[in-house]
Amino acid sequence: MHPDPIRILAVDDIAENLVALDALLADGEVEILQARSGEEALELLLCHDVALALLDVQMPGMDGFELAELMRGLERTRSIPILFLTAVATDERRRFRGYEAGAVDYLLKPVDTHILRSKVNVFTELYAQRRELARQRDDLATALARLTAHSDNSPLAIVELDSAQQVIAWSNGAERLFGWRAAEVKGYDASRIDWLSAEDAETFSTLVDKMISGKATRETHTLRFLTTTGQTLTCECYCSAIYDAAGHLISVNLQILDITDRVRAEEAQRLLNGELNHRVKNTLATVQAISRQTLRFSSGPDDFSTTFLGRIDALAKAHSLLSNATWQGADLRQLIAGQVAIGTFDPARVSVEGPDVDLGSEPALHLALVLHELVTNAHKYGALSGTHGMVSLTWRILDDKLKLDWIERGGPPVQLPARTGFGTTMIERSLAADGGSAAMHADPAGMKWELVLPCPASAKAARKQPGTHAETMQAPEVAAPANTLANTRLFIIEDEPLVAMELMTIIEDAGGEVAGSASSVAAALDLIEHKQADGAVLDGNLRGQSVEAVAAQLRARRIPFAFVSGYGRENLPSGYDEAPLLSKPFRPDLIVSTISAFASLENHE
Repeated sequence: MHPDPIRILAVDDIAENLVALDALLADGEVEILQARSGEEALELLLCHDVALALLDVQMPGMDGFELAELMRGLERTRSIPILFLTAVATDERRRFRGYEAGAVDYLLKPVDTHILRSKVNVFTELYAQRRELARQRDDLATALARLTAHSDNSPLAIVELDSAQQVIAWSNGAERLFGWRAAEVKGYDASRIDWLSAEDAETFSTLVDKMISGKATRETHTLRFLTTTGQTLTCECYCSAIYDAAGHLISVNLQILDITDRVRAEEAQRLLNGELNHRVKNTLATVQAISRQTLRFSSGPDDFSTTFLGRIDALAKAHSLLSNATWQGADLRQLIAGQVAIGTFDPARVSVEGPDVDLGSEPALHLALVLHELVTNAHKYGALSGTHGMVSLTWRILDDKLKLDWIERGGPPVQLPARTGFGTTMIERSLAADGGSAAMHADPAGMKWELVLPCPASAKAARKQPGTHAETMQAPEVAAPANTLANTRLFIIEDEPLVAMELMTIIEDAGGEVAGSASSVAAALDLIEHKQADGAVLDGNLRGQSVEAVAAQLRARRIPFAFVSGYGRENLPSGYDEAPLLSKPFRPDLIVSTISAFASLENHE
């Protein structure tokens, strides 16, 4: 049986007649519903849709005429064609009554099977066509509902123009985007609506003309439009010419997408990339200058290494501080704390006092190097070279100037240097580049520096009550003695080859052994699975992938490790606070002391 057959209702009080009709008319696409009375026929009609009703006229109880009149009175059955079949002698009055009851034909028994089958085929075909039209109507209604929903909710503004460039359709999206209601713009020439920027109005008109003339059927352009409030929007305009079956233009369809935010984001990205490129090159140029000038004034390789790495540490701390503040500036106290953190001086021997001040990014970088140079010189020649010397660093704000006084006491007698070294030159020129100054005074009691920097209104906004904060600074980390990694096997997990080589060199120079290295997450997991080690150095990110799986595997194998990363701890896998974090660029002595500490702890356990 067809999954959705065409049904014909056959009503006759004689069962043999029903069987004959079923044998004659039923096939794979037609199903005969059989009823022996008018009441039974009405029950079937309530349950099924039928294409045709074949009614016997003479039946006990409700006859065929009465059944037909009842069918015409019900909404559900009113449109069903009725074909009367009767063996009763008839006259014109009975025939007229049949047609009056709604019959489409009136056949006498015995019925010619060819005539009956032909008539039934006509009505079943009409029914099939009506059913197909109904299905298509429902499909079109569904499609229209989808299109309406898309038009109503789509971010696209959909506009249609006729061959005269008059607006014939204006979607809800267009109303939301531009502000004009459809009733306000329909029928108007598109060029006369104040929705095109003056710069792109001619381009738009030329584009639509090409569509109307048939020179183009599909185009995409970026154009600027205006809203009712005068706001300028940058939009992508997708234009299509729509034709009928004869090839005549129906309309020009415009689908307009607002890309204003995207264009702004792309512009911001370009500016950010340019600024990043500038900062990276400036930083590389600074490192280049520091290396060359340090080498020029160094007495030998050991002196160069210590001095150069110290300056790079100072620069790195300042960069981290500025990055945390998205390069908006840095607090002066934090710059000083950064020098304490890298071990350039003991906070117990340096008193720090002054108001809170925010510095701009460039002055902050310069002052970080200046402070490093002052501390380095104090260690080499001044108050911090002995055991009892002290340094005071105080600052104040006067006349829109930040004035800092560096005063040393308790050190060896001070004399002016015979020649100006790189450190002194850098101090003077760095501050001068920011519009400030630096003056050195070689007082016999101790070296003095007077440093001056401009102090804009934005810096003064951060002022608080002056106070001494040296007690909040942590003591510097003490470097481990050389060769403390003897008999220690380590994994190096780092994706930058030069950094990995430097770590290997540091570990081997300290007496350790590199048990294996890896530069990706997969390689690291394989290394940990198949080799043994006493500890590991783990980069915070491997080729853009999180190292959480690597850290978990190290923990599962009870292999202690330290993160070596340019990221802060907030960017590393969570739950590993016990793992030390060594910031890049790193100090070799801290690498060795950190590894020695956790490796010794593991061996002890």
